Amino acid sequence: MTTKSLSPRLLFFFYLFCILCYRGCYVHGQEPSTQGYPCRANQTVSPCHTYVFYRATSPNFLDLASIADLFGVSRLMISNPSNISSPAAPLDVGEPLFVPITCSCNAVNASLSLSYANINYTIMSGNTFYLVSTNMFLNLTTYQSVEVVNPTFIPTKLEVGDKIIFPLFCKCPTAAQKLNQTNFLITYVYQPSDNLSSVASRFGSTVQSIVDVNGNRTQNFETIFIPVSKLPNITQPNNTVSAPNDNDDNEGAVIGLGIGLGICAVVLILVGGFWFYRESLFKKKEKEREELMKVQQQLGGEGKGKVKEVNPNLLTDVSDCLDKYKLYDIEQLRNATDGFDQKCLIQGSVYKGYIDGEVFAIKKMKWNAFEELKILQKINHGNLVRLEGFCIDPDDANCYLVYEYVENGSLHSWLHGNKSEKLNWKTRLRIAVDVANGLQYIHEHTRPRVVHKDIKSSNVLLDANLRAKIANFGLAKSGCNAITMHIVGTQGYIAPEYLADGIVSTKMDVFSFGVVLLELVAGREAIDEDGKLLSASAAGIMEGSDEKRKERRLKGWIDPRLLEDSFSWESVMSVMSVAMACLNRDPSKRPSMVDIVYALCKSEDFFFDISDEGLSPRQVPAR
Repeated sequence: MTTKSLSPRLLFFFYLFCILCYRGCYVHGQEPSTQGYPCRANQTVSPCHTYVFYRATSPNFLDLASIADLFGVSRLMISNPSNISSPAAPLDVGEPLFVPITCSCNAVNASLSLSYANINYTIMSGNTFYLVSTNMFLNLTTYQSVEVVNPTFIPTKLEVGDKIIFPLFCKCPTAAQKLNQTNFLITYVYQPSDNLSSVASRFGSTVQSIVDVNGNRTQNFETIFIPVSKLPNITQPNNTVSAPNDNDDNEGAVIGLGIGLGICAVVLILVGGFWFYRESLFKKKEKEREELMKVQQQLGGEGKGKVKEVNPNLLTDVSDCLDKYKLYDIEQLRNATDGFDQKCLIQGSVYKGYIDGEVFAIKKMKWNAFEELKILQKINHGNLVRLEGFCIDPDDANCYLVYEYVENGSLHSWLHGNKSEKLNWKTRLRIAVDVANGLQYIHEHTRPRVVHKDIKSSNVLLDANLRAKIANFGLAKSGCNAITMHIVGTQGYIAPEYLADGIVSTKMDVFSFGVVLLELVAGREAIDEDGKLLSASAAGIMEGSDEKRKERRLKGWIDPRLLEDSFSWESVMSVMSVAMACLNRDPSKRPSMVDIVYALCKSEDFFFDISDEGLSPRQVPAR
C-alpha cells in the first residue's frame, strides 16, 4: 500500500490530528523556537568556543570515536573536558559528555541571522533531517532549522552522500556577560526529569542566571543555555532527583495529557512514514536497477572484447557503490581533462578536471579498481580524501576514480619542492595530528581493519587551510596480520618485517608514519640521492638521558628553516621521541595510532583550534 491509496478525507484527519497533538504538547507554556535563535554579529563576542552537553546513546554512540566523528572533533577534545581518562574505553548509556563547538552568528538570508555551530554531516541510507536531529544530535537542533540553513535541499528528496549543515543551537556571551565572568553558555537540552534547580546545581550555575539568559520557558527537549565561568566537573550521576515543586500536580496532568497525545501522534506518523519509506525504497531499487543495466550495457557491448575478460565479481562490487557514488560517463571525464592532456596531469595517473564548474582529481586505473572501491565504501573521515564517484570506460576496460580536489597539493612538495612559502612548526605538528587521526580511524574503526600500506609524504595532501588528508588507497588491504609474497611500497618508508617476511599489519603504517614525522622535523626526504635512509641518520639523536645533549644533537639535524621561527624545543623533542618509537624494528613495541594521537596532542605547541578557519600556518620568508 502507498499513500496514493489513502482517501483525501483520511489524509485530512491524519494531518489535523498530528497538528492537534503537537499543539497539545505545548498547551502549558511557550512554544519553543524551531528555526533557531536570531542574532546580530555585534551583540556578542562572536565567534566563540563553547560546548554542548551530550549523552552517549545506544547502539551507535557508545564510544568517543563515533561521537567525535559525528561532531567533527577528536576524541581528546571530548575526553579532556569530560574527565574521561581512557578515550578508547566504551561508554555507558547516558554517560554525560562535553563536546566542543565553535559558535558564531551566521547570515541565513538578507533578513535573518541565526546563532549556531556549523556541523557538516553526510546523508546515509534511511536518514532524514528529523531522524538525524533527534536520534543522533539528540535535539541539539531541529529539523526546521536544518531546512532553513540548507534551502537548496528538498527534505523529501535527500540522496545518499548529500552534504548537509546541521546547525547546533548555541550562543556566545555578550560583553556584559563576559564582565560578569560568564565565559561559556553551555548548550543543554532540557529533560522531562529536570527542573531549573537541579540543572543549576549540576553545572555550578544559579537558577536566576539561567532564567536571565533563557527566560521562564523550560519545555521538555528544548534547548536552554547554561551560563558558567568554567566547565564543571561532570562526575555526578546522570539522573538527578528533581526538587519538589508546588505546581507538580497541575503540570503533571498537563504533561501527561501531552505525552499521551504525542504517543498517539508518533504511532500514526510511524505508520505513515512506513508507507512513504516503502514507496521511496521501491523507487531507489528501480534507480539501482537502471544504473546497473547501464553498467552492464557498457560492459557487454559489441566489439568490446577486452571488457568481457573482466572478473565476473566486478559487477556485484560496482552495484554496491551505485547508491553511494556518482557514476560518470567517460565523455564527461574526457571533456573535463581535455582528453587527459598532459597539462592536466597532477602526478602519476591523476588528472585535474572540471565537471559542471567544480574541480576534481581523476585517477586513471586498470581494471583492479574494485578492490580500492571496496575499501573506500567503508571509510568516511575528514582526514581521508573523499571519493565522489567513478567511471567505467567500455573501450579499454579502464576504471576512473573521481576524488575531491585538494587545493594545496602534497606534503612532499611543500617540504621538498620549490615552494616560496614554508611550513612553520605548529603547522607541521597540526599536519602530523591530522595524518595520525586518519590512520587511527582506518585502524580502529573499520571492520575488518584497513591497512593503507603506502603512507608517505606524497600521499598526504593539504587543503586550503593546510589541513592534511590521506590519499591513494590503491595498495590498501582490508584485513591485517596476513603474509604476502608480493612486496609493494616506496623505499625509505617500508617496515622491515614487511620487507623481509611480507607481514601485513597496522604496525607497518605506524612505521611509515614515523618516517613522515622525521620528514616534518628534518625537512629532508625519506631517502637521499646517495641511498641513505633518513631513519638511519636519525638513529642515536634521542639516545641517553642527558636532555641538553639530545637538544644539541637535534639542533644540528633539524630543518634549518624551522630555526627562523619561535617554537618549543620540548615539543620538537617530543615528536622525535614519538617518531623513534614508531621506527622500532620490533612491530610489537611500536605504539598504536591511539597512543600516537594522544602523545602528539599533549605537545605544548599543539594549537587547540576547532574553528572552521583552522590554523593560519603560512610563513612567507622575509624579502
